[in-house]
Amino acid sequence: MWERFSYYGIRPLLVLFMTAALAQGGFGFERNTASSIVGIYAACVYLASLPGGWIADRLLGLRRAIWYGGILIALGHLSIALSIVFARSAFFIGLIFIVLGTGLLKPNISAIVGDLYPEGGSRRDAGFSIFYMGINIGALVAPLITGILGERVGWHLGFGAAGVGMLIGLITYRLRADKTLGDIGVVPASTDPAEHRRVKMSALIGVGVIALLVILTMSGVIHINPVSLAEKMSVVMLALALLYFIYLFVLGGLTAEEKKRVVVIILLFVFATIFWAAFEQAPTSLNLFARDYTNRVVFGWEMPTLWLQAANSVFVIALAPVFAWLWISLGRRGRDPSSVAKFAWGLFFAGLGFVVMWQASNVVIANGGSIRVSPWWLVWSYFFQTIGELSLSPVGLSSMTKLAPFKFKG
Repeated sequence: MWERFSYYGIRPLLVLFMTAALAQGGFGFERNTASSIVGIYAACVYLASLPGGWIADRLLGLRRAIWYGGILIALGHLSIALSIVFARSAFFIGLIFIVLGTGLLKPNISAIVGDLYPEGGSRRDAGFSIFYMGINIGALVAPLITGILGERVGWHLGFGAAGVGMLIGLITYRLRADKTLGDIGVVPASTDPAEHRRVKMSALIGVGVIALLVILTMSGVIHINPVSLAEKMSVVMLALALLYFIYLFVLGGLTAEEKKRVVVIILLFVFATIFWAAFEQAPTSLNLFARDYTNRVVFGWEMPTLWLQAANSVFVIALAPVFAWLWISLGRRGRDPSSVAKFAWGLFFAGLGFVVMWQASNVVIANGGSIRVSPWWLVWSYFFQTIGELSLSPVGLSSMTKLAPFKFKG
C-alpha cells in the first residue's frame, strides 16, 4: 500500500510540476516534453521489472529484493524533494532511483502474493483482487495529500510527502514480514554460487552503465531529447521483450509444457501492453485536461488537479470486492471466463473510457478551447477504465504467477 502511495503520489504531480512556469517553482517545460519525460519514466518502471525479477530469482530472493527496492525508492523521493536545493540533477537522479527500486519491488511482491495461494484457481484471482484493493487505498490517499501540498504549498513538499509514505511502508514491512509470510520468498529460485556471481557481475555492469550515462548527460557530453527518446523507446522495449521471450524458449531450459504456458504469457503481454499504454494517459494528457479544461470549482473552492486522479482508486476500492465475488461465483459454477477473455473485456472498457474523453474534447474544441467542461467527463472515463483495469490487471498478475516457469517466477 505504501509503495503505491509513494508512486501515485508523485506520478501525476510530475507533469504539473514540470509544465509549471519558473515563477511558479516549476521547470517551465513544454507539455509534450514533460509528458514525454513522464512516459519515459513510466516505461522504465515497467521495463525494470524484467531485470528486477531476474535478480530476485537468481540472487536475492523475493523478500530481499522487495526490501532493497523499497530503500531505493525512498532514496529517490528524498533526492527529488532535495532538488529544490540541488537543482534538476537531483530531480532526475531521484527518478532513476525510483525506477530501479520499483523494478526490484513491483514484480516480486506480486510473486509473493501468488505464493500465498499455491492451490491456484478462482481463490487466487480473488486474492489478487483484494491485494489490488489494498494497494489502491494508498493510491487513493496519495494524490489527495500530495495534490494539496504540491499544488497549494510547494511542489517539493508534495514530493517529500510521497517519500514519507515509502518510509512508513519500509518500517511496516520490516516489522511484519516474518510473521505474515513465514519462509515465503526467503530463498532464491537458484542456489548455484557460480550463477550468483554472474548475476552480481551483470547487475554491477548495469548500474555502472547507468551511472556513466548520468555523468555524461549532466556534463553536457550527451544531449537527450525527451520527445524523440519517448518515440523510440516503445520500439526498443518491444524488441527487448521479444528478445527476453526468445531467451526463455532457447536458453531457459523449459519443458514442452512450460513453453506452451509461455506462449499464453506472450499473448497476455500484448493485451496488457495495449491496455497500459492507454491507461498511462491518466498522469499526462488526462491530468493536463483536468488542469486546463475542467471546471474543478466546488462550492466556490477550486479543488487541486490531482484530486481527480483519486477517482480511479475510489472505483477500485468500491468494485474490487464485487469482482472478487464475481470470479469466485463464476468459478463455483464452472463458468469462470478464461484469462484471455478477461483481458479482452479489459481492453473493451478501457476503449469505452476514451470514447467518453473524445466527446469531452469535442465540446472543448467546439467552443474554441475557451470553456471548462464538467468533471463528470473525467469521472466517467475513469469509471470505465477502472472496470477494464479490474478485469485485466489482478487477473493478469494471478495468471503470470500461475503460468510462469518456476525458475523465472519473479
